[in-house]
Parts: sequence; C-alpha cells; structure tokens
Amino acid sequence: MLKSNFDAVRAASRTLAICLVIVGWLSFARPASADAVTDWNEIAIEYVQARNLAPPVAERVLAMAHLAMFDAVNSTERRYRPYLVQPRTPRATLAEAAAASAAGGVLSQLPSDQQEAMRARLDAYLAQIPEGPGKTAGVALGRRVAARILESRANDGSDAPDQYRARTIAGVYVPTQPTVAPEWPNVRPFGMTSPSQFRPGPPVALDSAQWTRDYNEIREFGGASSVRRSARQLEDARFWLANGAAVYYPLVRAVAEQEQLDVLDKARLFALVAIARADGFVAVFDAKYHYEFWRPVTAIRNGDIDGNEATPRDAGWAPIAATPLHPEYPCAHCIAAATTAGVLELLLGRSTIGEISMTSPTAPGLTHRWSDLRAFVREVSEARIWAGFHYRFSTEAANEMGGRIAAYTVENFLQPASSRSR
Repeated sequence: MLKSNFDAVRAASRTLAICLVIVGWLSFARPASADAVTDWNEIAIEYVQARNLAPPVAERVLAMAHLAMFDAVNSTERRYRPYLVQPRTPRATLAEAAAASAAGGVLSQLPSDQQEAMRARLDAYLAQIPEGPGKTAGVALGRRVAARILESRANDGSDAPDQYRARTIAGVYVPTQPTVAPEWPNVRPFGMTSPSQFRPGPPVALDSAQWTRDYNEIREFGGASSVRRSARQLEDARFWLANGAAVYYPLVRAVAEQEQLDVLDKARLFALVAIARADGFVAVFDAKYHYEFWRPVTAIRNGDIDGNEATPRDAGWAPIAATPLHPEYPCAHCIAAATTAGVLELLLGRSTIGEISMTSPTAPGLTHRWSDLRAFVREVSEARIWAGFHYRFSTEAANEMGGRIAAYTVENFLQPASSRSR
C-alpha cells in the first residue's frame, strides 16, 4: 500500500481531531497560514461554478489545474515522478509562486469570458509574494508547466458536439431537453488507459430477484410522498442534492490540514484526487451511455411492462427532486464520493480521520459529521436511493468502480522518485 512519506508528515497530528465546519460548501475555517495549493483549489472551484460547468466538465478543469500545480511544485524538489513534465529550475525557486502561476496559467488560458479577470486575479495573488529571483523563477516555471498541461489536453474529445440520439420510433415524442455530457464517454482519461477500462457489467436483469428487491426499495423509500422513509433518510436525501467539486474538495482540504502536509505533498494529494475524480466521471458516463438504463421515475411509472409481476406500476410516482438528465447506471454522485475517499484512504493507510463537519446549501440549518471515509461514502450512496434517483445495485457498482479507479491512480501516478516506474 502506497503511503509515501505521509507517515512522517502526519505523525505530529495523529491524535488530533479537527472539526471543520463548511458553510455553503465554499466557506470554511482557513488555516493560520494559507498556501497556494489550497488557495488555488478554491479559486478553481469558484471558476467552474461561475461558468456553471457540469460536474464532468468541471472536474477536467480542476484536474488540469491541480496537475499543473503538482508538476510545477515537484520540479522544485523532484521528490516524485512527474505527471507530465519536470523542468530544470534554479535551486531557490519559490514553490508557492510556481503553484499559483501554474494553476492561474491554466485557468486564465481556457476558452471563456473570464480570461482577463483570471489574469488580473493571478497578478494580484502573485503581488503578495515578495519580489526576488525565487519568485521570478517560480512564475516562469508555473507558466511553462501550465502551457504543457493545456497542450496535452487540447484534443482530448471534451469539445465534441452533442450527438446524442434518443431511442424512439418515428413519430413518437421524447423529452427534448439535452442530456448531460453525452460526449464524455469519448473523452481521453487523465490516468486510465481507456474510458471503458473499469466499465462494470450490465445492470441486473428485470426478471431477477435483485431487480425486484431494489425496484421496490426505491419505490417505497425514494418517492416524494414516501411514508416509509425515516426522517434521517429524508434529511440525507436533501443534504446530498448538492453535488460537484464544491461538495467534495472541502473534505480533501480538511484531511490535508489534519495531516499537516507540506506544499508538495499537499499538491500531490490534490492532484491524485483530481485524476481519480476526473477519470471517475469519464468512466461512469461511459457506462451510463453504454447501457442507457432507465431511471426509477421511468421504471416505476412503467412497472407493468418490465415482465415482472412483482414490480407494480405507480403511475404518479416521482422522486423528491428533478431527476438528473443522464442515464441511471451507475451512480455518478457515488463514484465521485468513492474516488475521493478512496484516494484519501489509500494515501493515509486508514479510513478513519479527525472529525469533519459539513453543511449543505440544499439542507439549510443541518450539519453532518464524519470521522470515517467509508461512512462518508455510504451516506452519499444511500442518499441517492432515499432521493429516488438510483437503485441500490447502481450505487454498489459505482462504489466498486470508484475504489478501483482510486487504487489504479495511486498505484500508477506521482510515485516517489525512488520507486520503480510502471
């Protein structure tokens, strides 16, 4: 199991439980001394939110920013194998300047109407760093790495046109809202060998006992008017209607602070999470559009046509909120949780963490707490059942995929420089 030098950097804080209260997902207790990696993680999340990017698209941006920061900072110490490049740099190069310049260089050059504003933000950030040769070298290093990362992703398939073709027969209406990220099954991964590398087997058969069990579970517990769902299950369902990078990266920031990581190890942690999360979305959308399995709202309103007498139709059934606009299998929210927690657990060598607490914009006034990464993943996954969006077998498939992608990422990328290459 890869733990690199995490044991050393966390030794002083092994028994410390840190409670991090996140307000509105983006406001959280800042460390006494902020660092460029944490700062630019937040800036990057603000960037993708301002552009209203769908989670798969947002994670691609975040992965580029974090990989640029890692390769830039790592070039100043060369403790790990680079993701893409490791330019030679003067001994006195400032890692903080390199990280900021790398992330800002990526964000300010992506096609958007925010380029000028992002350049101004980067300039203002760098202005806080004292002038000197180290800063000059760091800024130049960050720019160089950002350019290489952007070049490497220039033709990765993410800008392909939407050519999704709904299944229908001539003359029959189908809903006309566009689906989310139908081009994502063809996006080149950051780490995986192909989008289908971790594709799960097909959804369960409609005449199987598992389909009967999971269909009736979500029909009874996931409907908007369910009388069987407990108060806590409803709370979890509403809590996890929130999604995207702003939901998950506060967990990563909190763990990084608990472990008292230095700038390079923090950059590595964020970069490994970013690779796994970005690839998780590629993998899950590959499977979603490959299988095109029906959502509960469709299945339950058509329970009389699935050939299973034990799955009764409910003509007016609806989930607690609008169903996401992409196929059901597997669960995307679940794989986002599983990849994030999976990387953290592998690097830490344990699933337990100091207590972390969060609030949610979709469940005002409520605070949830965790001290175990697996409990975190379990809550996210079951919340999608209680919300009426995903069958249990779909959450389980996504969790397994996420764990495998996390393991593949940690085992094959950003390894200590002394380790053997893959």
